[in-house]
Amino acid sequence: MSKEEIRIKEITSYLETLAPRAYQESYDNAGLIVGNSSNHVSGVLISLDATEEIVDEAIATGCNLIVAHHPIVFKGLKTLTGSNYVERTVIKAIQHDIAIYAIHTNLDNVLDGVNAEIANILGLQHLRILAPKSGVLSKIVTFCPKDNTEEVLAALHEAGAGHIGNYDHCSFRVAGTGSFRPNDKATPHIGAAHQLEQVHEDRLELIFPSHLSQLIINALQTAHPYEEVAYYLTSLQNQYQEVGSGMIGTLPEPMQPDKFLAHLKDVFDLQVIKYTPVNKKIHTVAVCGGAGSFLLESAKKQSADAFVTSDFKYHEYFDAEGRVLVADIGHYESEVSTKNLLHRKLKQKFTNIALRLSKANTNPVRYYL
Repeated sequence: MSKEEIRIKEITSYLETLAPRAYQESYDNAGLIVGNSSNHVSGVLISLDATEEIVDEAIATGCNLIVAHHPIVFKGLKTLTGSNYVERTVIKAIQHDIAIYAIHTNLDNVLDGVNAEIANILGLQHLRILAPKSGVLSKIVTFCPKDNTEEVLAALHEAGAGHIGNYDHCSFRVAGTGSFRPNDKATPHIGAAHQLEQVHEDRLELIFPSHLSQLIINALQTAHPYEEVAYYLTSLQNQYQEVGSGMIGTLPEPMQPDKFLAHLKDVFDLQVIKYTPVNKKIHTVAVCGGAGSFLLESAKKQSADAFVTSDFKYHEYFDAEGRVLVADIGHYESEVSTKNLLHRKLKQKFTNIALRLSKANTNPVRYYL
């Protein structure tokens, strides 16, 4: 595959298999923000933010696609006059035919996303989602002749149904009798017009991520032998252990608080850490890239000894109550490793396009030491 054969939509479609846009938060604006998805890719610049400086870097390095974690546009733009950095960034990108794609809270919310990267840098083990989401799973129930059960199941599994945790090809079946009577316009797989037919059928039930609904239905209708396929979908409130906010795991060995803070400062190359003191060793650690104060109660309920995140407000620190060492390491500092995560993922898939890590430090915060 040559550079000329790869279009922007191929890059973005792949990224959305890693972090489906269905998993972004309601306030977010992930996806292609600027640019034509049909354009060929000359190079990809991977960054945490999309700013004027990043667009300049893309121009200088011959990249016409910026893949950023943070969206440059959160709310609708009413003008494009260049009156602020958002408008100027968008204008410059359009002028130079540079596409901007954001992969934000959808990448935060997947099992192998931003928070797993943070946890791996810390050396945490036995990782799991800190606050799994509910309402993102559905169940399909359908009925088919026994002779076609395996074929139909195979198609549904291929489309993404029946994956639960560390198990795939999960389904439930129960035998029964289906009955129907075709009319004059029908072309039945079994039976004849105006004759009541009874068939030994299997009732099949499978769980799947809700955003795959149309793929699942298409696969069912393609594989099923009947002219009219009976099925129904149900939204589930089950927690989905592979999608949600934050992550929690354990250090290989417990550490004294000062040793843990020193480790944290070293592996993230930090200048400063704001933290709440605790009088115990640190073993179980929760993490959340970016603003994570909303997860403090979840960290406490799961007996985290420390919670690594950013953007705590003054009064929110009191909520730690001496039970959790809250380590506020800064928003940029907590998420800058996302660039490496995206570079690694794209390199595994696209071996012969130019992938560049942005060299710009887009952190708007500086520390006077």
